[in-house]
Amino acid sequence: MKRIILVGKPNSGKSLLFNQLTGLKQKVANFPGVTVELKSGKFEEFELVDFPGTYSLSSISTDESIAINQLHAAMSDKNTCLVVCNLDATKLERSLVFALQVQQLAKQHNKSVVFSLNMVDQLTRFSHQIDTKKLSSQLGSPVYALSAKSLEGLSEFSSALKEHAKHPETAVIQCPTIDNDQSARAVKFAKELAKEHAINQDIALKQQNSLDSFLLNSVAGGIVFLAIMFFLFQSIFTWAAPLMDAVESGVGFLGELVASQLSVGVVNDFLQDAIFGGFGAFLVFVPQIMVLTLIIGLLEDSGYLARAALICHKPLSLFGLSGRSFIPYLSGHACAIPAILAARTIESPRKRLITMVTVPLMSCSARLPVYALLIAVFVPNESYFYGWVNLQGAVFFCLYFGGICMALIVSKLLNTWMTAKDAATDLPFILELPSYRLPHWRPLMYKTINSGKQFIYRAAPIIFMVSVIIWVLGYFPNNGDLGSSYLAYLGKVLDPIFAPMGLDWRYTVAILVSFLAREVFVGVLGTLFSIENADENINGLAQQIQADGLTLASAIALLIFYVIALQCVATVATLKGETSKNRYSWGIFVFYGVLAYCLSMTVYFIIT
Repeated sequence: MKRIILVGKPNSGKSLLFNQLTGLKQKVANFPGVTVELKSGKFEEFELVDFPGTYSLSSISTDESIAINQLHAAMSDKNTCLVVCNLDATKLERSLVFALQVQQLAKQHNKSVVFSLNMVDQLTRFSHQIDTKKLSSQLGSPVYALSAKSLEGLSEFSSALKEHAKHPETAVIQCPTIDNDQSARAVKFAKELAKEHAINQDIALKQQNSLDSFLLNSVAGGIVFLAIMFFLFQSIFTWAAPLMDAVESGVGFLGELVASQLSVGVVNDFLQDAIFGGFGAFLVFVPQIMVLTLIIGLLEDSGYLARAALICHKPLSLFGLSGRSFIPYLSGHACAIPAILAARTIESPRKRLITMVTVPLMSCSARLPVYALLIAVFVPNESYFYGWVNLQGAVFFCLYFGGICMALIVSKLLNTWMTAKDAATDLPFILELPSYRLPHWRPLMYKTINSGKQFIYRAAPIIFMVSVIIWVLGYFPNNGDLGSSYLAYLGKVLDPIFAPMGLDWRYTVAILVSFLAREVFVGVLGTLFSIENADENINGLAQQIQADGLTLASAIALLIFYVIALQCVATVATLKGETSKNRYSWGIFVFYGVLAYCLSMTVYFIIT
């Protein structure tokens, strides 16, 4: 299949254009370097490939290096028939510098180039219009004005792109262009073109600067940042609560419906205890993951995320980190694996390594069901300040904040331990502040829904397998007598590990099994309590745990353990792949496990 490659600088609307052309709803983030891998989709009879955003063909980070190497390989590929270079109409000069480099590289490989002049809808606010015909003549390649967000000009561009891909020679305008093989001459030519065609940046930046003067203020900006972060975690409980109740009611209704259709026996017990009790208890917490993704998506697409990175740079630098570390840290609250990959955007090898090995301390979405369950057990669902502050949400914020604080402490220790030679490889912190924009609702809603789907797809096989195994071990050999089951025997052998913090063998089994994946903890307890309370009318796992008598000290100790312990084999494997060293991956696995256990025990004895 013939291939069209799509390139451009970050924050130029490139990924949204890719989504619109292919119908493949890819993550769109208004922050440099969020896309760290190739995305492809079908455009007519062609394959359209979206390359990671980069500012130059001379890389200064691992992320850009990967993108540039892949671009060179694609240019050499005979299946590549056309290159689409996306330009930001609101920041034309910066886009043109990279565009001229791409055009020169394409000419060296006998590839044709088409320019998509994106975000022209933003220019109408300033009554500005770019003469695309003249710009096409000056560049020697066709330029099409469009807006991937408002769809202005998109249909015309799509038709033209199809024609150019079939007949690449039509994308070459016979007009002399500047020899831009030298960077300085490319910059000079870009300045000349921007001076003639681009909007006055003083006008375009007026509104942005007024907002930045407030949001980046040393005092007001910090307060707004903390307020937004607090709101983020409050919303996980307040917004997701109705959806969680609906899922729990739905699972309960289906369980009762199935039970009424089957006779009493092993099959009925299996469906009720393993499927609806174990797997169903896990599904209840999926809405919270979707809400978390929605709020982070709003921050990304609006442009605030880059400001947050800038605000965090100075305090993070005190711990040996970069402002760019903020993005992997925030992404780590969804999943540590893409967050570790996102650390490629950090220019400094030392800061990149410190960021990667501390990202697992961020409370990922797999921990979220564990937090939500234990918080629901011992924290009353009360609200204050006319419902704006929820007590459970406040505790939730403290847990996430505790993980961040622990990551900073470990970062400081690692930064102190590393040598001056490592520090000499540091590069200056450079960050482009994108324009403020209203998020595009379709990709955002798809991203939110898809986060729930992906979480289920990723965790469901493990949850189902573990739930079945736990049920079989807990049900036999005495048909539901949990106290004399195989699982009880195994749990009591391992019970001395966590018994000192007031947890019985059921929690010990759930903790140890959750090293496969943290969220399994909820499914295992759901299965165990369903078997134990099969004849009782107790709805909801949290209520069953409350009735069982879990103490406050044990619950807090367990929460602290899950905040710190690295309990994800996939994360360890990702760290091994990114660092190429076992001592970093398995070393921190052991270190975080021992640290979590010691701190949990200490807190338990202090409370009791």
